Amino acid sequence: MKTKETIFSKDLKNKKLTVLRAFDAPLDQVWDAWTKSEILDQWWAPKPYKTETKTHKFKEGGFWLYCMVGPDDFRHWSIERYKVIEPKKTIINSCTFCDENGKGPTKTAMDWWKKSFTQTGNQTEVIVEINFDNESDMESFLKIGFEDGFTAGLINLDEYLSAQ
Repeated sequence: MKTKETIFSKDLKNKKLTVLRAFDAPLDQVWDAWTKSEILDQWWAPKPYKTETKTHKFKEGGFWLYCMVGPDDFRHWSIERYKVIEPKKTIINSCTFCDENGKGPTKTAMDWWKKSFTQTGNQTEVIVEINFDNESDMESFLKIGFEDGFTAGLINLDEYLSAQ
């Protein structure tokens, strides 16, 4: 992949969304940007939102509890629970909306993210595969603006990496 364009592939039938993005940065820097909360807080949220981490334990069985803070200071909480971590290769985690303590309603939609990292030359490619429990969860996820928001966050990441 040569382009720094964010590419989305939707497979509604299989309840899967795939996102591809290349960064002009070495694998070590890109990996750190996805795994260290002090860096995640700098790029994860689309502007004018910002990300604030409450707790981050990056290890298998650990979690990242964070919120996106809007311009109105409203906090949208989420939790990622890490299932598999293969350093500098793969992260598999669940993700769901929650409250500030990591608790959510019993019927909260949850999705599974597989993030794969590969360095080729001077670029690192990230492939994010998001799997949903059902089609309606995927459709709802897309309707809340995920594509635009995630693209904006990845542009933030590109800007962060370029400044390093």
